[in-house]
Amino acid sequence: MTLSTALDPIKDYQKATRVGFLLLDNFTMIALSSSIEPLRMANQLSGLELYSWHMVSETGEPVSASDGLSFKPDYSCADMPELDLLIVCGGVDITRSFTKKQVSWLQLMGRRGVTLGGICTGAYLLAHAGLLDGYDCSTHWECMASLQELYPKVNCNNRLFSVDRNRMTSSGGISPMDMFLHMVSLQHGPKLSMAVSDMFICDRIRSEFDQQKVPLRQLHNCGESKPKLVDVIELMENNLEEPIGLDELAAFVDVSRRQLERMFLKYLNCSPSRYYLKLRLDRARQLLKQSSMAIVEISTACGFVSTPHFSRCYRKHIGISPRDERKGVWATNSSIEAREPLQDDGFLANIKRSVSVLNSAQTEPSFGSVAI
Repeated sequence: MTLSTALDPIKDYQKATRVGFLLLDNFTMIALSSSIEPLRMANQLSGLELYSWHMVSETGEPVSASDGLSFKPDYSCADMPELDLLIVCGGVDITRSFTKKQVSWLQLMGRRGVTLGGICTGAYLLAHAGLLDGYDCSTHWECMASLQELYPKVNCNNRLFSVDRNRMTSSGGISPMDMFLHMVSLQHGPKLSMAVSDMFICDRIRSEFDQQKVPLRQLHNCGESKPKLVDVIELMENNLEEPIGLDELAAFVDVSRRQLERMFLKYLNCSPSRYYLKLRLDRARQLLKQSSMAIVEISTACGFVSTPHFSRCYRKHIGISPRDERKGVWATNSSIEAREPLQDDGFLANIKRSVSVLNSAQTEPSFGSVAI
C-alpha cells in the first residue's frame, strides 16, 4: 500500500491500518511510545480498531532499548505478517545498530509496496538501504550531518517530520507523536486527532513544517527576542562548508559589523567568529563519530582551509585531536563506576543498567557536551 492510499480518509473504519515497528539495537523508547500511543488512543476514542501495531526484530529475539530495558517483539522478519506501514525505530549509535539482513528485508518490503518510515535516527537505515533517494527526509538533528554527507541523494531537512509519497520519517523525542497525529487526521479527520491530542495534554499538533531545533532557545527563555541574531545563526548553520565573512553576515541582517559583534557578546558571551567556529567543530565531531569519511574530507566539509588547521582548532577547542576522537579515546579512557556503598542487590542491578547505558552513550557526539 502506498502512502497516498494510506493517508487518504478511509470509508471502512472497520479495516485496521497495520503498522509494524522494526526495533534496532539501542532504539529510543520515547520515540516508540510517541508513535504507538496516538494509535492506541485513536482506537480508544473511536471505539473501533482503526490501527493495529506489531513489534518485529531480525530474529524475533528481545531487543534492548537505549535505556537498557529489553523489549520482546511479536515477530521476526521471517514471519512478519502483511503490513501497510513499516517504521524503523532507531536510536543510539545508529551507524552500528543494524545488519545486512535488516537492510535486505527493508528493501524487500519496499519492493512489495509497503509504506516505509523511520523515527528518531531510523531514517539513516532507510537511506543506507537506498530507500530514501529522491525523498524528503527528517531525522534526529544529531544524525543529520552524517546522513547528508553520506547519502546526498536524500533530501534531508530540519523539520519535525516529513511525509513524501510512500515515505514518512520523523526526528526523535516526542516528534513521532506529531507525525502519527498528522496521519490520524488525514485518515480519519482532524476531530479525532485533536481529541487524541487533548487526551495527552498536548496543547497543539505541530505541523510538518515546524523545525525540530529552535536556535537560541536560551534567548526565548530569558524573555527576549532577537530575530536578527537568529537569522545570522541560521545563515551560519546553512553555510558551514563555505563560511561567510562577518561583514557579509552583518549586511544580511542590515547591521554593522560592530553591532553584530556586540549582539553576540551580549547574548552569547562570545564573538561571531568563535560561535561560527563552534558550529563547524560540532558538525565535524558528528562526522568523526557517525561516518567513515576521511579526516581530510571532514576538514573540507566543515570549512577549514587545511587538515592541519582543522586538527589544531579541534584540539584547542574540543581538547582532543580528530584522530583520537575517531579512535574513541574518551570512551576507552573514561570508566564510569557506580558509587559506593551499594548494599541492595536489586538496586545494584538497576545501577549497573544505568552505568551500562551511559557507557554505551560515550560514542555519541553529544556525550559530555553539556557541563553540569
